[in-house]
Amino acid sequence: MTYNAQRSLELLRLGAGRADAAFREGQEDAIRHLVEGRGRLLVVQKTGWGKSFVYFIATKLLREAGAGPALLISPLLSLMRNQIAAAERMGVHAETINSDNEERWEQVEEKIRRNEVDILLISPERLANERFRTKVLASVAARIALLVIDEAHCISDWGHDFRPHYRLIERIARTLPQNLRLLATTATANNRVMDDLKSVLGPNLTVSRGDLNRPSLKIQTLRFPLQSERLAWLAAQVPKLPGHGIIYTLTVRDAVQVAEWLKSRGIKVESYSGETGERRPELEQALLKNEVKALVATTALGMGFDKPDLGFVIHYQAPGSVVAYYQQVGRAGRALDAAYGVLLSGKEETDITDYFIKTAFPTREEVKQVLDALHSVPAGLSIPELMGRVNINKGRIEKTISLLSLESPAPIAKQGTKWQLTATKMSDAFRQRVERLTELRRKEQEQMQAFVNLKSGHMEFLIRALDGAPEDLRMPPLPELTDTLDQVLVQEAVKFLRRTSLPIEPRAKWPAGGMLKYQLKGLIPPEHQAQPGKALCIWGDAGWGSVVREGKYRDGHFADDLVAACKNLIHEWKPMPAPVWVTCVPSLRHPKLVPDFAKRLADALHLPFLPVIERTENRPEQKTMANSVQQARNVDGSLAVKKDKLPKGPVLLVDDMVDSWWTFTVAAWLLRSNGCSEVFPLALALTAHGDQ
Repeated sequence: MTYNAQRSLELLRLGAGRADAAFREGQEDAIRHLVEGRGRLLVVQKTGWGKSFVYFIATKLLREAGAGPALLISPLLSLMRNQIAAAERMGVHAETINSDNEERWEQVEEKIRRNEVDILLISPERLANERFRTKVLASVAARIALLVIDEAHCISDWGHDFRPHYRLIERIARTLPQNLRLLATTATANNRVMDDLKSVLGPNLTVSRGDLNRPSLKIQTLRFPLQSERLAWLAAQVPKLPGHGIIYTLTVRDAVQVAEWLKSRGIKVESYSGETGERRPELEQALLKNEVKALVATTALGMGFDKPDLGFVIHYQAPGSVVAYYQQVGRAGRALDAAYGVLLSGKEETDITDYFIKTAFPTREEVKQVLDALHSVPAGLSIPELMGRVNINKGRIEKTISLLSLESPAPIAKQGTKWQLTATKMSDAFRQRVERLTELRRKEQEQMQAFVNLKSGHMEFLIRALDGAPEDLRMPPLPELTDTLDQVLVQEAVKFLRRTSLPIEPRAKWPAGGMLKYQLKGLIPPEHQAQPGKALCIWGDAGWGSVVREGKYRDGHFADDLVAACKNLIHEWKPMPAPVWVTCVPSLRHPKLVPDFAKRLADALHLPFLPVIERTENRPEQKTMANSVQQARNVDGSLAVKKDKLPKGPVLLVDDMVDSWWTFTVAAWLLRSNGCSEVFPLALALTAHGDQ
């Protein structure tokens, strides 16, 4: 097919919305390569280079020449709204099929059948969907003119735990005709990743690799071990920074907390994460239109988001790898002469990254439990049924099932709603890959900490880590940001971190299979339920959480400050009708810890303390029970009440930690079914979600 340079430039200018737009180095060569059908192409270019223009312009040229549609596989469909808008300006009709638009699937499928779709964008998970493969992919497969794999580094091993279904692309790529036009794009392919891609996409893969240097970025790293210190720094510095930006956090909770803090200081920000749901397009637009100073975001706003004039990217904690950091900091300064990239490093980031590494793949024991359970029931088990047979939480069961099902050949397969064993035995290659990847992530973590410790040379370090050539490095003329802290702001941040409380929602239903020893099943009558309760903090967090942890495991005594904090929480909470007495959940392991705290709290509230609940037998700690069914069974029959000493009025029910909510649920049922009125749970710390 003949390449039309004039039409290609015209499309670029339509897409960019600028009459003077010109191709960046390598862009036009990539488009020409695809249109002329010279073979498979891997484009490795820094963030902001314009990889989406390559595949949208190539698609348009091919369609105008009478070719079939393009298929684009991307993990970032929710973040491609501005790219799709650019495609529409070029006259490229793009449609998506993903989990967020199921209501439009049939309409899109009909458009594909009528050949009205120029490029179909799908998430990698669609490749595992039988309906999609048979109704959509099968009908269009013979006509596909171009296959695009966006964020192609996810094919490589390091991306498997991010989007495991990228492994399906490996199998599809090996069955494709060798003459099918194929484009893979990424910003972060070091030599190891490129070798992985060549092994998947074929040795005849042509690589177009650009310069990794970002001369507009002023990168700085600052260590502030305490979250209160970083919150104080953000409050002082963010208003002074040029333009608008993104503040990245490692967890959803931190994104929400940082945003709330900055809002309390009069700074216009919003939090953004995978849990933001339907508000995500609205928040993206708010940042694009400069209606907020910043979005405080998790990696949900990482790859794919494009705001060329982003003035700064700040990291609240160090990410787990240099690859991730380059992707994120590269959001800043794409169309600016100067922008800040500031990494704030704190002591909690190591624990968070360790957790991510440890939970990236199922353990040997988790795999064994799942396979053994399936072996015991040849007809198969659903996820809820598995929860009753294995001591693994729901999320871990789903991850184990997902990864095992993606093996080739797979040891398990789905029939209807149930998972069954296949004739294939579990391969040693699975565990070998897990061990290799875990070791790789440890090395990436060490490399990131070396980056944090740098006083200068940050861009050179990044380029070398990505196996690039750090030549002619320049930095923008921006001043260093101060590492001096306003101690008044630090103290305000401490108060902020300690002011939060979390809801404890009452359970309204007994677990599947019921509570056999108590002879309970089904719905819990409202008159036997706990009232909505409160937890002072998250276990181990930067506010009260660390104080609770020290009290339980270091001191064996909860500090008077926690008594005062809970007293204040109750005064702000104002449970109604107001409790007239206090009791607590007993422990055989720590018989004095919680009763002592509950007694001091009762004294502070000027209420009587009556220890009317007793442990009838010792059970494993709830934190060792991994899912809701196992947690409920662990409590079943383990508590009783002293009926002769039971007051009738509303009560404050105290415990140190709430893991599953089942202990509170059973204790409230015992109290209320024996004549007590409203029961208000109060815990010092929340350690887990009870629906796992």
